[in-house]
Parts: sequence; structure tokens; C-alpha cells
Amino acid sequence: MSPELERLAQKRAGARLGWVTHATVYVIVISGLALLGAQQGRFWPIAPALGWGFGLLMHGLRVFAIGQGSALRERLVQKERERLQASAAHR
Repeated sequence: MSPELERLAQKRAGARLGWVTHATVYVIVISGLALLGAQQGRFWPIAPALGWGFGLLMHGLRVFAIGQGSALRERLVQKERERLQASAAHR
């Protein structure tokens, strides 16, 4: 494997592991807050769950959908390369 591919693989694996860690901490903390809220008879943990959940969603999109090396990003880069090559060929 080329050094560039190895670096990209390491970076993508690290990003995915970071998201899994983030999701695990989210589940543990929000579960604890939900238990605390249930003991109090109130539903206040929904606000932190939604706020943090949105952050987790954005992190997931960054890692899995639009991050460096993602399938979507690679398709967009390839389309842009083809467009630029076609444009250069017409000059």
C-alpha cells in the first residue's frame, strides 16, 4: 500500500473511532441524565439530548458523508477533475 493510502486509511479509521467514542459517551451520559430526570419526575434531559444529539449527527456527517476520503467527497472530486480536464482540453 502506498504511504498516501496508508495515511488516508489511518486518518479515516481514526475519525470513525472518534465518532464511535463520541456516540458511546453520548449514550452513557444521556442515559444517566434520563434516569436522573425520571427520579425527579421531570423531563428536562430532552434538551441536552437533542442539543448533543445534533452535534453527534453533524460529527457523523463529517466522518461518514463528507469527510476526507468519504465516498461522496471522492465522487465530487472525480466529477470536478473530469470537468476541469474537459475544460482544459477545449482551450
